[in-house]
Amino acid sequence: MAQFDTIRSTTAGSRAAQIDEGLRAHMNKVYGTMSVGMLITFAAAWAISGLAVTTDPSAAVAQLSADKYLTQIGYSLYASPLKWVIMFAPLAFVFGFSAAINRLSAAAAQLIFYTFAFVMGLSISSIFLVFTGQSIIQVFLITAIAFAGLSLYGYTTKKDLSAMGTFLVMGLIGLIVASVVNIFLASSAMAFAISAIGVLIFAGLTAYDTQNIKNTYLQMAHSGDQEWLGKAAIMGALSLYLDFINLFMFLLQLLGNRE
Repeated sequence: MAQFDTIRSTTAGSRAAQIDEGLRAHMNKVYGTMSVGMLITFAAAWAISGLAVTTDPSAAVAQLSADKYLTQIGYSLYASPLKWVIMFAPLAFVFGFSAAINRLSAAAAQLIFYTFAFVMGLSISSIFLVFTGQSIIQVFLITAIAFAGLSLYGYTTKKDLSAMGTFLVMGLIGLIVASVVNIFLASSAMAFAISAIGVLIFAGLTAYDTQNIKNTYLQMAHSGDQEWLGKAAIMGALSLYLDFINLFMFLLQLLGNRE
């Protein structure tokens, strides 16, 4: 925010107005791209979970509960070794996308982002088997409200959040390691701690990433490189998308009602 004020104070009135307008358009593109990605993710998760479960025993491969059974698709996704590939595919996708972004056009980057959103939907589709539909909707609304407030804070605050961002990234690395370890330990106490810490980390990252997206635009606005700014908007959308998804998943672990 301080950087934004500095740039505006040293820029002629018409140019300052142009920067303001450009920033609004840039943030609208970030949030719009993110929203489309969210829609793809949850639509894919819901559709895939519908294909994975049946109430017809004759079409079942394995029993899930008293009146629900896994289809062949469901068994492949959630009970076969393929589940490990699906679990870690989004993480590999993010690293690969980040490494290749400079070689991609803005249009190609946007297409890959939407493909990633579908892969993420495949990865989290099991939530519709584990949690009640009502609790998923409730937690989604809670996440949306919290995300909006945190992102608004990151956009409007005059405080420099860069130091906090470094701390949060270090915490995120530790969280990923702890999550992988707990896959094998299966400790409920550790899972609760991971979820609680995860909520705090991604709440902070939402504010930090929003401010970082804004500052990145301001640093590059004078260049006039629309192709680069287009890719920056997609990478910003990816950052906020990941913040939202992870905040939602950790809150669901804490607040969701299980089937």
